[in-house]
Amino acid sequence: METDKQPLFSHLSELRSRLLWSVVVMTAASILAYFYVEELYGFLVRPLANAMGPDDSQRLIYTDLTEAFFTYVKVSFFAGCFATFPFIALQIWRFMSPGLFDSEKKTLLPFLIGAPILFFCGGATVYFLVLPLAFKFFLSFQSNADQTVLPIMLEAKVGEYLDLIMVLIFAFGLCFQMPIIMGILARAGVITEHTLSSKRRYAVVIIFALSAFLTPPDIISQICLAVPLVGLYEISILLVKYMNNKNKNKNLSDDPA
Repeated sequence: METDKQPLFSHLSELRSRLLWSVVVMTAASILAYFYVEELYGFLVRPLANAMGPDDSQRLIYTDLTEAFFTYVKVSFFAGCFATFPFIALQIWRFMSPGLFDSEKKTLLPFLIGAPILFFCGGATVYFLVLPLAFKFFLSFQSNADQTVLPIMLEAKVGEYLDLIMVLIFAFGLCFQMPIIMGILARAGVITEHTLSSKRRYAVVIIFALSAFLTPPDIISQICLAVPLVGLYEISILLVKYMNNKNKNKNLSDDPA
């Protein structure tokens, strides 16, 4: 019984150590990011500024005395989390790898490498594709006095704007993990390519519903998320098919008969 407890305590101690290092690195990255918070703010607000055009009257406002400060803190923390995502993935791998066989390590390592890449691709999709199109749509409802007697002008709060941007980037980054999740489930024998193919129509409906929930309420941004996710679903089918065929061939080669 004592020998059974010792490995458990050892694993828990290692897990605590790796979680602690992840928190320390994330905190350090967030503190470092605060020294460049104005540049980070400028980067995040650039899509809206480009959609607004060169009009000097356009601006972001804050109505609470502490809103701007805490917004800067949230931007710094967001940048710290975003930057340390590969480090956290590495800590997860180092915690799991000692308990895996060599064949399992070779199978899971590509997923570990692909997860940060897909996360960054999701964030880039938001920043460079979804936001410019969505902002042009929403800003089209502004009007001058000649059109609506009293002008309708955007007075966006800086905290609400940056909260929206950060939520969308993380949401897209997580949604782009679909091939990783499907590949792991296939490796565990939970799903097959036949299951994914037969449920394609339901998956498309769920994807568009999820896109409508995560994105601003306009059809353009919803399509900009749904179309890549449908493409990733099709890629997941091919990935699962490849992995299942590889497992079948390996089992045949290992069969002594």
